[in-house]
Amino acid sequence: MSYRTQSAKNEEVERKWYVVDAEGQTAGRLFSRIASVLRGKHKPSFTPHVDTGDNVIVVNAEKIRFTGSKLDQKEYLHYTGYPGGLRHEIARSLQERKPFTVIEKGVRGMLPKNKLGRAMIKKLHVYAGTEHPHAAQKPQPFNF
Repeated sequence: MSYRTQSAKNEEVERKWYVVDAEGQTAGRLFSRIASVLRGKHKPSFTPHVDTGDNVIVVNAEKIRFTGSKLDQKEYLHYTGYPGGLRHEIARSLQERKPFTVIEKGVRGMLPKNKLGRAMIKKLHVYAGTEHPHAAQKPQPFNF
């Protein structure tokens, strides 16, 4: 009797919606868990070359927690494309100015750097505050 490994197809993937409350969560641990869900590694039907992940809604992005002195020492770099155009910003000021960007950048760095990773990051929805416009999708809380 031979058993064959089932490989997921893009048309057969069933996507769920999960909501994650970032209040009091440690940054890196939260990012890796979200990246795992976006990739689909929590499912038995995980296939590396197919986007089998689910949609993730993150609320309370401004209340994420950094350990140690990362809030004052971690820098986010951005290059404008012009000579001498390297810009940097400290995590504390970026979190105050655009709290959703910290989560988006952290999760994007943990996804594949190809067409598949760019498709996965589109399923991440980050909001500062407790409200989100995705109630019609009936998101379930994701327990880590």
